Amino acid sequence: MTAAETMPQPTEVFPAPIKAVEPGSPAERAGVRPGDLLIRVNGESVTDVLAYRHRLSQGRATLEISRPVERPLVLSGVLGVAQDHHRLEYDPAAPTFTFAVEWEDPGLDFEEVLFDGIKKCANKCDFCYVHQMPRGFRKSLYIMDDDYRLSFLYGSFVTLTNLTEGDINRILDENLSPLYVSVHTANQDLRQDLMKWWKLKVKDPQAVQIRGMIERLESIDLYTQIVLVPGRNDGEHLDDTVEYLSSRPNVISAAVVPIGLTGHRKNLPDVRTFTREEAQDTLARLNRWRRQFLQERGTRFVFPSDELYLLAGEPLPTEEEYEGFPMLENGVGMIRDFLTEGLPELPAALPAPRKVILGTGLLFAESLDRAVEALRQIEGLEIEVRAVENKTFGRVTTVAGLLTGRCFRHAVKPGEADLLIVPPTTLRYGTELMLDDTSLTELRTEFRMDVRPGGATLGELARVILDGVQSSGHQWGMSAHAVKESRGQA
Repeated sequence: MTAAETMPQPTEVFPAPIKAVEPGSPAERAGVRPGDLLIRVNGESVTDVLAYRHRLSQGRATLEISRPVERPLVLSGVLGVAQDHHRLEYDPAAPTFTFAVEWEDPGLDFEEVLFDGIKKCANKCDFCYVHQMPRGFRKSLYIMDDDYRLSFLYGSFVTLTNLTEGDINRILDENLSPLYVSVHTANQDLRQDLMKWWKLKVKDPQAVQIRGMIERLESIDLYTQIVLVPGRNDGEHLDDTVEYLSSRPNVISAAVVPIGLTGHRKNLPDVRTFTREEAQDTLARLNRWRRQFLQERGTRFVFPSDELYLLAGEPLPTEEEYEGFPMLENGVGMIRDFLTEGLPELPAALPAPRKVILGTGLLFAESLDRAVEALRQIEGLEIEVRAVENKTFGRVTTVAGLLTGRCFRHAVKPGEADLLIVPPTTLRYGTELMLDDTSLTELRTEFRMDVRPGGATLGELARVILDGVQSSGHQWGMSAHAVKESRGQA
């Protein structure tokens, strides 16, 4: 009888496809090869890469491996597609083999970080962006993920309302810290009114009690988020929420972000964006808190998003005031971070005349226009900042990252420039694809001009324009979205 046969056999396993095996590793010496499946560690199934690492951290680990078998395409249970009209399938009855490691990495790299699938949201928030998505996009963009493991791994925000008792204990036992939590308000009744969780999807009634959850997770550092809805959780409610969050030692900071809307809100609650006066009032409240916290605690604690400053028509904080940009991916400090690296030494003139269009969202256009003014002094270089209206999500959507190929097709005429710069945040991570699957290659052909993503900083943007360097700017899908993408394409 093999070691695998003597192991306790759980009723459910989550086969984890192996993407790569490190040369010379224990796994390679044991005969593991890409395409094999991890079945169990120490006789127990593992749900994700975190559980896998946790088992390894205990010292000695015995890994059970299975090799998928080829089945005709008519069968189900697909894990991958083989050639000759066959597919690779996990067979619970297939032979397995084991190998052991002791305080050593086995050398396995997995296809995905989650083996059991993404944990889904239990809420129907009035401001949920997924509910405002137009039809026709790839499936991954409609996945309502709310997975604490992705929060720990990639910094995606979760509401905690779908946690089970086992999830909570695991977070505490494995010290999955920090987590990123969407609080929105510390008022329980108001939070329920805003988020409208489905009772049948809530596994533990205690999980929806936001104060109780924050206090129970007292050993876990929490970065929190407040999405503001005008007339709902702003004003005095916002003051109360900030006051509560600042009272909890495990809450590191709070980002405040105004509601984001699209033009696709059919059969959804009637909500609206902030007026300039409301945005100004919100910033005034938050600035009072920020001054108080800085004096008392040495940190400003609460960080308004860039969008609030732009809506209010007020100047952005200095780089120092962002305290290291801990929530950059949440739109807090992205513009200041972009402006931090100034322009390089600029030439007096170009060898040949060149026209460049900088396409961006309606919200950022004015700031970008001011930032590139010095580039306009270069003889032979004509720069136009073009505010591109969002034809996919509606004019109410003003951020640059949600522009699509359709938007640029409406805004740019073929041959009217030598170079079109698009925001790097419009591109899916690792690709030249926009949200609507338009590629930069397609745009280059259609527009009869070069099309490139801009830079992560103003200095890099200048180098993209002048020297044609490759952009390193932020792309969407760098984190939890990439996991959703892999699931959505399956």
